Amino acid sequence: MAARDHTLWGPAAEDESAKRLGWVDLSTTSRPLVAEITALRDQLHGQGLTRVVLCGMGGSSLAPEVICGAAGVELDVLDSSDPDFVRTAIDHDLAHTVVVVSSKSGGTVETDSQRRAYEKAFADAGIDARERIVVVTDPGSPLDSSATEAGYRVFRADPSVGGRFSALTAFGLVPSGLAGADIGALLDEAESIRPALAEDSVDNPGLRLGALLGVANLHGVDKLVLCNADAPYAGFGDWAEQLIAESTGKDGKGVLPVIVESPTSPNFSPSSADEVLGSFGPGWLFDDVRTKSGWGVSVDAPLGAQMLLWEVATAVCGAIIGINPFDQPDVESAKAASRGLLEGGGAQPEPVFSDGAVTVYASPGWLGTEVTTVHDAITELLAGLDPTHGYVAVQAYLDRHRDGALAGVRATIAEATERPVTFGWGPRFLHSTGQYHKGGPGTGVYLQVTSQPERDLAVPDRPFTFHEFLIAQAVGDGQVLAEKGRPVLRLHLDSPADLDAVRQALQ
Repeated sequence: MAARDHTLWGPAAEDESAKRLGWVDLSTTSRPLVAEITALRDQLHGQGLTRVVLCGMGGSSLAPEVICGAAGVELDVLDSSDPDFVRTAIDHDLAHTVVVVSSKSGGTVETDSQRRAYEKAFADAGIDARERIVVVTDPGSPLDSSATEAGYRVFRADPSVGGRFSALTAFGLVPSGLAGADIGALLDEAESIRPALAEDSVDNPGLRLGALLGVANLHGVDKLVLCNADAPYAGFGDWAEQLIAESTGKDGKGVLPVIVESPTSPNFSPSSADEVLGSFGPGWLFDDVRTKSGWGVSVDAPLGAQMLLWEVATAVCGAIIGINPFDQPDVESAKAASRGLLEGGGAQPEPVFSDGAVTVYASPGWLGTEVTTVHDAITELLAGLDPTHGYVAVQAYLDRHRDGALAGVRATIAEATERPVTFGWGPRFLHSTGQYHKGGPGTGVYLQVTSQPERDLAVPDRPFTFHEFLIAQAVGDGQVLAEKGRPVLRLHLDSPADLDAVRQALQ
């Protein structure tokens, strides 16, 4: 792998893997970026631009979020199509804001919409967007062309690195460095472990971790429950989740990461027989916790080393379970369904019933006509869980800052069902666990929560609003899941103020 041998994942993966192995030595090849990013940061600070907003999705946003969290520097991550979320970000301290627009493909609709909204805000405020917008993209992408023409500062990332493996490329380093993180030290941390990860040895930590995940999976232990063991980089679980789920969840196989709140949280303690328990950080959590499956791992390393280690392990796991870890074949299906709805080519769903301020939608064939309350609809959804390998995915297409308390239902449902439960904010999970939901084992049930916004927001020069786009994403993803036989329940609120009704039903 260290020599970029693209044949390691079988003949069907060779075309893709031949273009996706540049991540193995980024700790050295990304080094020239450090001085370039630091110089730009000093220039921006000299202009009084001290607030950094990142418009990006998936690997383009999750890596900088954890890097900046570990460094204790502020980075505002705009990774949503929720109009209230977008408006709050734009309205805050525009005078001191620089915006990093980050998209590998250059065509990510969420990111394009966010960029357009910021361009309008700058224009309305009499601010030259060329002084405020920094672009990170692959060379030759549509965004590269349009940003260069517009006069924006463009960082062209290494095209031989896929999005979820891009933490140590310009996608991870530019927004983090501009926000004030020590990106040189991050690369030093990764370089410190790279020789061990390249060694042909049973002591190679990447081989050991990847083998544990892969072999456990072959034995039916296909969930990885990750807990922060007092690490200074608490958001690492969200980054690892998208790396592992999107890389392995395909061909009916995969490892489902389940990120839990603490060592005493349901799914970690107690656990279930289909779970590997994992912790990241300096604490060893298994003195008082017994894994029901017998499989567990604790990984202690600085952040840059953790990132490179888990990337190697994910690629190793993919080889063992027999999938291509570098493609994402089921992500496009949900995007196509969303586009169809926005363009008027898809059928809008009919509600099953309304219960007060909540309108209930369901994929065909599983919700009985006798069900007339939100509580009973949730009960019916959870009753369909496979008791040995099933999982619940809660998907909240809401403002994750304003509505953050909803994430607490993850532990509630896990305790009630004694099954693994994940929680994801839409649409960002579509660029993460969304691939696993559609391409991985068909053992999940899916609870979507959507809402009318406080106020909608137009996407400049596009025939749809942010809210229309967000609902199309939820409905489109739900339709693709339903086509694959996955049960989907959507609870749509009359307003964000009605969220308590859903929380109470879940409790």
